[in-house]
Amino acid sequence: GEGAARGSGGGIVPVDGIADKFYNGDVDLVQSPTVDVYFTIIELVSSSQDEAFFELLSDPTLSPRQRAERYLRGHSSEDSRESTSLSSSIASAVDPSRTIIYLQGGPGFGCATPVTGLSLASSTSSWAAQALLGGITNSEGKSFQRVLLMDQRGTGRSSPITKQTLRRLFPDLFLLDDEDEAGVTGSGGGAIGDIDLDSNTQSFRKNESPAMQLNRAKVSKALEEATEYLSKFRADAIVRDAEWIREALVSPAGMSDPDVVLGPSPPRPWGAALGQSFGGFCIMTYLSSIRHPPKICLLTGGIAPMNTPVREVYDRLWLRVRERSRRYYEQYPGDIERVKNIIRFLEDPPSKASVTLPSGGFLTARRFLQLGLGLGGTSGASFVNLHSIISSAFLDDDSDSETAALSKVFLKRIDAEQSFDDAPLYFLLHESIYADGPSAGAMNWAAHSSLEAYLQSNPEFDYRITSSADSKDPILFSGEMVFPYMAHGDFADIS
Repeated sequence: GEGAARGSGGGIVPVDGIADKFYNGDVDLVQSPTVDVYFTIIELVSSSQDEAFFELLSDPTLSPRQRAERYLRGHSSEDSRESTSLSSSIASAVDPSRTIIYLQGGPGFGCATPVTGLSLASSTSSWAAQALLGGITNSEGKSFQRVLLMDQRGTGRSSPITKQTLRRLFPDLFLLDDEDEAGVTGSGGGAIGDIDLDSNTQSFRKNESPAMQLNRAKVSKALEEATEYLSKFRADAIVRDAEWIREALVSPAGMSDPDVVLGPSPPRPWGAALGQSFGGFCIMTYLSSIRHPPKICLLTGGIAPMNTPVREVYDRLWLRVRERSRRYYEQYPGDIERVKNIIRFLEDPPSKASVTLPSGGFLTARRFLQLGLGLGGTSGASFVNLHSIISSAFLDDDSDSETAALSKVFLKRIDAEQSFDDAPLYFLLHESIYADGPSAGAMNWAAHSSLEAYLQSNPEFDYRITSSADSKDPILFSGEMVFPYMAHGDFADIS
């Protein structure tokens, strides 16, 4: 295990999982490219025997595989004795009924890191600490012994999807980057700011060289391959990964006695699953597609809309975002004018040049307003955080002068808040998680098209109008949404 955390007389320890256990020794059966899935187990340490056991795991001479095998074998006898639903002839490394699996929000972001990102300081410091210290029990009234944190495929350390990894997998996908960049600008481009890349490139396509035509064909082929690959990173695959992990922990390779003939094993589902945001969507997939899903399913803000067109979801969301924007300005009325000053600066900067962020993307007015994503959090903390960012925007208070400039602190904070370049799966797959089966069809940029409709009927949603000096309406932020223009220069790697 890495980063063990123990207190005197007991404590909690994170133990790293090993992806190659998934194959149960039959590596030769895996012919196609595979996806690694990384997970961490947080385990309660409640006795001197537990302490001694984890000291053995800390042996620096052990390889990751040896450490995993020692962990699994070390638990098999104790857990199989405690389980009431398991035949005594079956060796079990981990009792899943006393394990709670956490499914992270997203899509596209890795799981929290124990201790640093998930406090274990006391029984009330986090849901994980409560689960391990008796605040949450399984369906049999027993406390949980373990919490399992899984980096969903494509995130964290589980075959992460980034521009860098996609370039390695599909190098031809990026052959035309330099050509396409000629048609991408960082200008605000209006309320929506669509940039028609196809029309921008028509002028040089007519007289293309054979080499360029060949490159374009290669990009087209690579795009099909990459799209097929990315289709393997959705909720249906994520819950199957969770099942692979459960099977690997319950019946790891080499644990069973070859001389013992066993009948069908009784179902041994997870004791509980906790789904945060998109993790809740994954739990609904779990309940819909896995015969024996977790016995207890806890959802926090993650219930997918069913029998509801995705466009309707975003039509309603824009109204909720308007309400949150108004609540924010009620708490910080001085930010009404501050936000207008920022928007006017970004729409017409004194230097007449686009504002470039440290990440290489452009800070446009529309990108700035995407900070509203954070307004969906707890009003106190999320509102204070946004106010802090807005307050740091200019080097001085005179934002209308010719020498006005945005502070580097502000630009760095924008990058830190909007990490979509580091987690492109969020951009690529976000709207698709609202698809209600094959009949839903393509998403067609539902948030974008919904805003377009509101712009036609309600000028309150148009920042070009509300940012004017004579407008009394505050500028509305956007919310948890993705837009096509994010790939038109606003975000460097996504573009």
